[in-house]
Amino acid sequence: VDSIYAVEGNPEHQPNGLELNIDNWIYNAKSNFRYRRIDGVWKKEPTTFRGQWGITHDNFGRLYYNDNSRILLGDYVLPNTLIDNPYYTPKASVDKLLTNDQRVYPAFAGSVNRGYAKGVLNADSLLVNATAACSPLVYRGGSFTQSYSENVFVCIPEGNLIKRLRLNFMGDATKAEQVWQNKEFITSLDEGFRPVSLKNGPNGSMYVVDMHRGMIGHHAYMSPYLRDKAKAKELDTIVNFGRIFKVSHNNATSNSLTDFDSLNASELVSLLQSDNGWIRDRAQHFLIFKELKTVIDDVKDLALNKKNPLGQLHALYVLEGWNALSFDFLVSVIEESNSDVASHALVISKDFISEKAIEQASHIFKSALDRNELGLDAYLANVLGHWVKINNHRFQPLLTKILKRREMNTTVIDAAISGLEKVDTVLYNDSVIKNNLKNTPFLSKLENAITNRKSDKKNDIYTLEVVREDTRTSGSKMFFQICASCHGADGKGIDGLAPPLMGSEHVKNTERLALIILHGLEGPVHVNGERYDINLAMPGLIRNESISDQDIANIISYVTNAFSDRSRSLSNKRISELRNVKSSTGMEFTEPELQALDKK
Repeated sequence: VDSIYAVEGNPEHQPNGLELNIDNWIYNAKSNFRYRRIDGVWKKEPTTFRGQWGITHDNFGRLYYNDNSRILLGDYVLPNTLIDNPYYTPKASVDKLLTNDQRVYPAFAGSVNRGYAKGVLNADSLLVNATAACSPLVYRGGSFTQSYSENVFVCIPEGNLIKRLRLNFMGDATKAEQVWQNKEFITSLDEGFRPVSLKNGPNGSMYVVDMHRGMIGHHAYMSPYLRDKAKAKELDTIVNFGRIFKVSHNNATSNSLTDFDSLNASELVSLLQSDNGWIRDRAQHFLIFKELKTVIDDVKDLALNKKNPLGQLHALYVLEGWNALSFDFLVSVIEESNSDVASHALVISKDFISEKAIEQASHIFKSALDRNELGLDAYLANVLGHWVKINNHRFQPLLTKILKRREMNTTVIDAAISGLEKVDTVLYNDSVIKNNLKNTPFLSKLENAITNRKSDKKNDIYTLEVVREDTRTSGSKMFFQICASCHGADGKGIDGLAPPLMGSEHVKNTERLALIILHGLEGPVHVNGERYDINLAMPGLIRNESISDQDIANIISYVTNAFSDRSRSLSNKRISELRNVKSSTGMEFTEPELQALDKK
């Protein structure tokens, strides 16, 4: 399926998740590709790069993920809505931080890798903010009380706890908030309790994978502080106790598990309306993969039944998976459905753009525009961009009306520009567009896309695979194993994790770069005049006995060659000497300390 999926290296920084979404595509964390099997052949295509460990989706199909220090990230819109234009990189509505509150409330003072750093622990030695958040789960089981529906649960293994957040949907955006302060959904006094994965189950329960291990961090990143703590507590002896917990509501009925293999096609169709999202997903994919098309009329009826929007969505994608949709049918769905279902129908309709459908499309798009629904407008703007390509006269006025109505809405703007590849210059030079949208973000963002196209500067997700496979130097392998997970395979950094290496003054100075690689760096740090306040310190590799001076030299050679104006080198002898150059704390350097050393 993919020969470079999860290549060797640190497991926590490899593609993972394999989340089969409602749209019949498989998505991953720590990856910019999605996968789908069509007519027996696996298809792979670019998608937004998302998260670190674990990925989940809500009932609508939006994706959620996180990284070590940010409890919950997510997309405001359905996946791939905003990346149709390879020369435009959307930033307003994908990979968004959904809550600024990263506080955690552990039950005891556990051992944390950077516990020595200022602000990591409070006066009682309790962890303050998440440092190893992972594996979010949107609960869709239907057996907890209604207040838990589509809540997000997040693993915090370093704090021996599981956090609960509430999602707030606003049409063009999603926000999250912690349900409780000074309290968690699950906490443990057992330092071996390490929740690392959460799943919805067929009986409506939530399943918790507890790695149950004293030490869970990669040895390359372990601080001397944690090493000493672990030794004193004998945490390295807590191994081989992994287990799975089932979390159920007290009043949940004890339902027997559904044997899907024994169900006929009609019974599977009825399960598309189940309260349990796991059941709905399973029924959808059974119908598709087993090609049970004898019930196609029943599935079409359900797709038009606006009394059950969730059932409609799943039925719609059963038909899509069977390749049994038409533009006429999608028009009926848009006309008869709420904004969520209509939005999905609009997205799917992009596969049916044709000259012969212009009249019908113009009519249904005008009708959708008259509904004046914010969430729907984002998808309508995207679809109209595609129709402008075949008939600018008919569809540009509709697009202009949406953009005027939502002139400062960055989600709608991103969606529109995504659909405007190849006709961006035409619209940018149009006097009607310029008069109506003067001084709005749309024109400046459209101009940026045009500039990128002229210089062949694509969204990174369309070029990342080439960079990943680069093995020109012996240092490249180590870079991808150790460094790329935070700094990005393209050296452009990852928001919230690490600043860019591309063109960085810290890369051009080889001795400074060696000190950073060996001893680590604590923020804030400046790169090309921009300040980066990263919550986590970058750990050094000096305590990793398997990494030699030659390895460090190879990394420096690769990084300077790939991300600066020329390749630079540093001798093994000098690297050995720099091992003995320490910061004032004996731990990570700060930027001012490195700058002071430059002057000596």
